[in-house]
Amino acid sequence: MKLKAKDILKICAAAMLVAGFVIVFSACLSGRRAVTCNDVRVTVKDSSRFSAVSSEEVKGYLKAYGAYIGRRIDSVDLAKVESILDGKSAIRKSEAYMTRDGALNITITQRVPVVRFIRDGAKDFYADDDGALFSMRAGTPPSVPVIDGALPVSPGADGPDGGQGRRWLSGVIEMVDCMNRSRIWCDNIAQITVQPNGDMIMIAREGRERFIFGSPDKAEDKFRRMKEYYEYIRPLKGEGYYSTVNLKFDGQIVCRK
Repeated sequence: MKLKAKDILKICAAAMLVAGFVIVFSACLSGRRAVTCNDVRVTVKDSSRFSAVSSEEVKGYLKAYGAYIGRRIDSVDLAKVESILDGKSAIRKSEAYMTRDGALNITITQRVPVVRFIRDGAKDFYADDDGALFSMRAGTPPSVPVIDGALPVSPGADGPDGGQGRRWLSGVIEMVDCMNRSRIWCDNIAQITVQPNGDMIMIAREGRERFIFGSPDKAEDKFRRMKEYYEYIRPLKGEGYYSTVNLKFDGQIVCRK
């Protein structure tokens, strides 16, 4: 079958168009290979709210990568960059990409602290809502509930110490979430201390009562009974009449002078 002249013209035009694309793509690729990495730009999300990690710290972490300044931008291993940064406890997620001007751009999503832990003789550390433990850089600590005393968890590469520590931390995060939903308890509980026997003791900002919370489990029910104490028992007996209020037993409010 013979091709008509117009069909031949169409085929030639298509071939020329494809060839043009190839030439342009090759030129762009060649130009990309010629560009070298000359800068690193770090953006830390929510840095105005809190600072779990700074841009300078992020740049310092990249020393583990080795030399990247001066290398062709197509030879910088972005997956390796992200892997290094994602391995840092205060970083929830990182995203790395190159731009045509030769800059390595990094966007950091910080871990958001929901509770702060204080241990004698050790640096404070935090937990986010996923139960990840991490330290934060020096500066003003975020306004979150603080727990001190005989803590069954400590930060490390593998997170909380053992299964029992993980279960305890999960209960603490649920307890803090319960506190945040009402805001009454976040505003009025001044101190939470873990006793050597594992009981959590809560001390209010006003009054002399020490609330024995027990484990962090079943927090919503325990806070409900704490509210009942303030609404019914305290007005009846008077402020300062009881020194301890035990909430650790299901369905009970055990008060002692």
